[in-house]
This record gives sequence, C-alpha cells and structure tokens, in this order.
Amino acid sequence: MENKEKTCCTQTKNIKPEGILSGILYGLIPHSFCIALILGSVIGATLATAWLKKFLLTPHFLEFLLLISLLLASVSAAIYLKKAGCLCLAGAKTKWKYLATLFSTTLLVNWLMFFIIIPSLANATSKVPASPEKQLASLSISVQIPCTGHAPLIIDELRKNDPDCSVTFKAPGTFEIRYDPREISPEKIISAEIFKTYPATINN
Repeated sequence: MENKEKTCCTQTKNIKPEGILSGILYGLIPHSFCIALILGSVIGATLATAWLKKFLLTPHFLEFLLLISLLLASVSAAIYLKKAGCLCLAGAKTKWKYLATLFSTTLLVNWLMFFIIIPSLANATSKVPASPEKQLASLSISVQIPCTGHAPLIIDELRKNDPDCSVTFKAPGTFEIRYDPREISPEKIISAEIFKTYPATINN
C-alpha cells in the first residue's frame, strides 16, 4: 500500500468565500468614528460628538485605524486558509481569487469612503439656508486634514462661531465658506481652535 505524504494543502473542504462582505467590513472600520461624528451632528448628540472629537484629534489616529483594518483582513485571510486546509504559500496561490477579493474590496471601500461617501455626507449636513436679507461674503480656506473623514469635524468647528454660515467641502482639504461679515471676519474664522491642530490658510 502506497503512503502519500500529506501537505498542508492536500486537505480540501468546501468553504464558502465571504471575501466581499469581510472586505466591506474592514474597509469601513477606519471611517467608523467619522461616520459616527456625522450621525451625532445630525441628531444633535452633543456629548457623543464631543467624545468622538477627542479621538479624531489624536495624532496618527487614522493611520492606526487603517493598520487595524489591514491587520484584521490579514487575520481573516489566514483563518479562511486554515479552515480550507491551505495555510501555506502554495495554498494561498490556489485561493488567490478569495484573497484578491478580500483585499481589493477593503481598499475599494476605503477609496469610496475617502473620496465620495464622506465628502457627500459632510456637504449634505453642512449647508444652512441663508436669510434673503443677509449679504453674505465668501471665503476659501485650505486645511491640512489627514483625510476627508475629518471634514465634518472642521465644518462643525467653523459653525461654532457662526451657526448660520454655509460650508462646502471639496476634497482633499478645501472649505468654501459663506458667512455674514457683520457677524464674523476671515481672521476670526481662521483663528478657530481646531486650526491649532490642523493648520489652515486662506486661499487667494
């Protein structure tokens, strides 16, 4: 009787791929605090937004969450390969479609959140109808935010000094502000506390 040596990739099991769902989940993790801040601002959860701002103001907080996202995706891939009996380099090659789906979905969701979803949500919640009798002035500033997910944080701070101002965000870090010059000045706007953490300059 011939004995065949088994390798880690000779075992075959029917494992249902869940790369897309996992990729979506891991792609959303870095933006969870930004999404929560937007929701908190919409429903008026002052204490919740104040708590979330502390995290968003932490240096390199976004980079940390992105690292966690990719780490979890890697752990998920390892667990999948182990259950499939393919936790080895050769096994990874045989399951390349699952791995490619997992990591490409994670990266795609991050891209969509950075450049489409978060900016759209920020602008949808930032505009305030101006009173017809007010003569508004315009101001454009560039803010050194680490990602577009911080746009709601900047908008919320800008509206503290002038609740009636209208702010439009343009990626990666431009904010178009419509304000009442009788209530606030460009100097006052640019001196907001938030800009000590994320420096801002007035665009010409």
